[in-house]
Amino acid sequence: MKFKMYARRGFLKKAVFGAIGVAGATSAYPYPIVNNSNPKGMGRVILFQGDSITGAGRNRGNYYANHSRGLGNGYVNLIVSELLGKSPDADLKCYNRGISGNKVYQLLNRWEEDCLQLKPDILSILIGVNDFWHTLTNSYQGTAASFREDLIQLIDRTLDDLPDVKFLFGEPFAVKGGSAINNSEWFPSFIEYQKAVKEIALKYNAAFIPYQQVFDEALNKADVGYWCPDGVHPSSAGSYLMKQAWMKAYKSL
Repeated sequence: MKFKMYARRGFLKKAVFGAIGVAGATSAYPYPIVNNSNPKGMGRVILFQGDSITGAGRNRGNYYANHSRGLGNGYVNLIVSELLGKSPDADLKCYNRGISGNKVYQLLNRWEEDCLQLKPDILSILIGVNDFWHTLTNSYQGTAASFREDLIQLIDRTLDDLPDVKFLFGEPFAVKGGSAINNSEWFPSFIEYQKAVKEIALKYNAAFIPYQQVFDEALNKADVGYWCPDGVHPSSAGSYLMKQAWMKAYKSL
């Protein structure tokens, strides 16, 4: 399958939610490709996708599975450390492909290399904060409706090639009181992006991780500076909360 660049306005709209089960062929690729189908979860490939919250300073040159520098310094590293530490015989292969600043259409632009070629069994996606934030700061013209369409396109493209993949959708979040969050600008507009992710997770029978609730409840124990100083990028403590919530969703699959 030849890689194609997708611009957001060129996305094909799909009227029906669902999957088309046709596996695609692979092309030349610098990353290790693994045949990962295993009904017992042995040799399972887990891929984390998103923006800087997921990337968390990862070294993009360390792209192999389970590489500590390639996993970043955030919630993904904590999750993978727990998975590998508790299941040394499971032969799990975990990848982080989060890239700072990404919006959902940019994920699709790089989806062949950074998702489909890796053939994940589990695909964890946390995206959406930049799709809204950049309308305030970067003159981005996207809307909640275009975000929804773009995300559906991303999912359908994935299912075309990987019909058995299981999704975990992280809710995009904004922690009130953070230095980057102006409540009058963010709310209620940002809530529409959160609703889109939750509704899509439901329609695709995917796991949903309620990160907004996680951080809202955490503010009862400590202030925003402890959990997520700018309201977007979690601290070490905030990453721990995200890890806990992710593991709960993962165990439900």
